[in-house]
Amino acid sequence: MGNRVKFAIVGCGRIAHRHAEHISNYGVLTSVCDVIQHRAETLANQYSAKVFHTIEDLLINDKEADVISICTPNGLHAEHTILALNAGFHVLCEKPMAIDVYDCGTMIQAAEKNNRRLFVIKQNRFNPPVAAVKKAIDEGRFGKIYSIQLNCFWNRNEDYYNNSWKGTKEMDGGTLFTQFSHFIDLLYWLVGDVKKAKAYTANFHHKGIIEFEDTGVVALEFYNGAIGAINYTVNSYGGNMEGSLTIFGEKGTVKIGGQYLNELEYQNIKDFTIENLPEGNKANNYGYYQGSMSNHDLVYKNVIDVLQNSASILTNSFEGLKTVEIIDKIYQSAQNN
Repeated sequence: MGNRVKFAIVGCGRIAHRHAEHISNYGVLTSVCDVIQHRAETLANQYSAKVFHTIEDLLINDKEADVISICTPNGLHAEHTILALNAGFHVLCEKPMAIDVYDCGTMIQAAEKNNRRLFVIKQNRFNPPVAAVKKAIDEGRFGKIYSIQLNCFWNRNEDYYNNSWKGTKEMDGGTLFTQFSHFIDLLYWLVGDVKKAKAYTANFHHKGIIEFEDTGVVALEFYNGAIGAINYTVNSYGGNMEGSLTIFGEKGTVKIGGQYLNELEYQNIKDFTIENLPEGNKANNYGYYQGSMSNHDLVYKNVIDVLQNSASILTNSFEGLKTVEIIDKIYQSAQNN
């Protein structure tokens, strides 16, 4: 295995604690950085890491780190990623890669120019039922994919957005970016790239709380001829209800459901059955909320495998860009309606 890969974390909010835990299991956490001092100190003390309060300070003074993990608000991902790449570090960026298509392109250019790796978190790809369906599609078990239905029915109440960057246009970007970008990634991964989107969005329950939509319905046309629909909301009364993906193909139908795409709810595939699925990881727990299934451990294992053993990258920046492009198409259409 050789020397352990060394990581630094920029942004010490809730998700950073999950990153730190996996870094300590598989690599070494050298330093952390947050403009809110006590946040950085709390995390650093837990893992005996150095503390910085600006990213510039960290990038100049951390001589050990190989990879910078960017866990800052969405709207800062591009700026922080580019600073780290230009300083000669590899980068692992939380989702969404950025909230602007142009910024994603600039991030990819910075990685290429500096000959560094840019990884983007796509943890739902590792959910056992998702991975099994992807394998079956790739093996041609479904034949031609006809259509896909994505349901994202979650609850995000006032407390969730209280005293937070979440809900702001500038730092959050929109409900599809912060809540459902993993689901959009899976559409791209399982079915392919989106040619056209037609969308209607509204803010019913979060007026004065968030600066964008809390609900949307979207019709999609894919380049390969498949069509799809997305129904999403953060108004599921009292709690999260479901995150599900149903695929209709020439030779089979499958539904991945549960609250977090963690259960194979239905399958009927010609001469084939998906069997013996391993138990998935638990969902990210945010106190009152749970988020998507937490597969950050698998993301970190892959990052280390790529850097140490030249393994294939499972979460590349080009696919991060594709997610942002699809969300951008949806939002452009909603604005025009």
